[in-house]
Amino acid sequence: MAPNGPTGGPTGGPIGLVPNGIAVGPSGRPRRKRRGRGWLTAYAMESILLALVLSLVFLAPGFATWGNLLNVLRTISMLGIIAFGMTAVIICGEIDLSVGAGAALSGCIVAWFSGALAAPLGEVAAVIVGVAAALGAGVLTGMFAGKMRQAFNVPTFIVTLALYTALRGFANLITGGYPLTSFPDWFDFLGAGTLLGIPFPVYVFVLVFAVMHLLMTGTNFGRAVYAVGGNAEAARLSGIDVFFVKTMTLAVTGLLTALSGVLIASQIGSGTGTTATGMELDVIASSIIGGTSLMGGKGRIWGTLLGVLFLGCIANGMTLMNVSEFWQQVVRGGTILGAVLLNQILERARA
Repeated sequence: MAPNGPTGGPTGGPIGLVPNGIAVGPSGRPRRKRRGRGWLTAYAMESILLALVLSLVFLAPGFATWGNLLNVLRTISMLGIIAFGMTAVIICGEIDLSVGAGAALSGCIVAWFSGALAAPLGEVAAVIVGVAAALGAGVLTGMFAGKMRQAFNVPTFIVTLALYTALRGFANLITGGYPLTSFPDWFDFLGAGTLLGIPFPVYVFVLVFAVMHLLMTGTNFGRAVYAVGGNAEAARLSGIDVFFVKTMTLAVTGLLTALSGVLIASQIGSGTGTTATGMELDVIASSIIGGTSLMGGKGRIWGTLLGVLFLGCIANGMTLMNVSEFWQQVVRGGTILGAVLLNQILERARA
């Protein structure tokens, strides 16, 4: 056995000392620096978000006020609820472009039932039936996309793109192309009310985050999602029902999309076919910024939470600084591209 050097490793082995007493690895690079680099790569998004918030505190008038922070949380809640489901779909190796239209349809469904059934059933029962129908429609939409993927091997990109158009059409058929405002007065609490000083949608947002985080990190289903996204064939050979997993992630996303749509309809006080136009892009961007790989197999619900907060803070800060909407779009596009490049750099650094 080789004699041990002063660091405890074999002399001339992988651990030694350079003249200044700093431990080095086989490459000769100081371990202290590698640990520092590891910390930066592990907490890159957290560091960037913190830097953004600190910058906005000084640059955006009123950003750090309690009322504005609550406004940011309320704004991102509906987006984040869908983004947590979308993250699971992308990790699984698929994508859903229909979520904006699905949110609009769910709001229209609740509005229609609230008006049509209020007289025979009463306001409360009519809303309950409407919400149940909206959530059910969301689940069925996701399952339909999954089954189309399984039966005909059509990419979900194509299926959900078609659904995007169809669901917008159904929403406008329900409303006749006009906003439906048949909600009872108390219904606006779901999207615009507060509980203990906190916007009610924030509670739903936090609950969905907790459930999805536990689902993806602490259950066999979550592990199956990562396995399918990483290597679908290997997952199939190990006994995982690949298409079942994909269909269920799409169904969960459909459910969360419908839930978000109900909250949006409550907030704006109507169901309309134009609600949440373009929302799917922000949802996908939140996941990507949070570190989810479009190639599948990689991503974190926690990362998506950071991505949602990042987009929300940027949008709010630019509004407070009176940045034009056109420049805001440019910045959001650059942010998405920058996030993709950063994730690529971090992946190489971890390798």
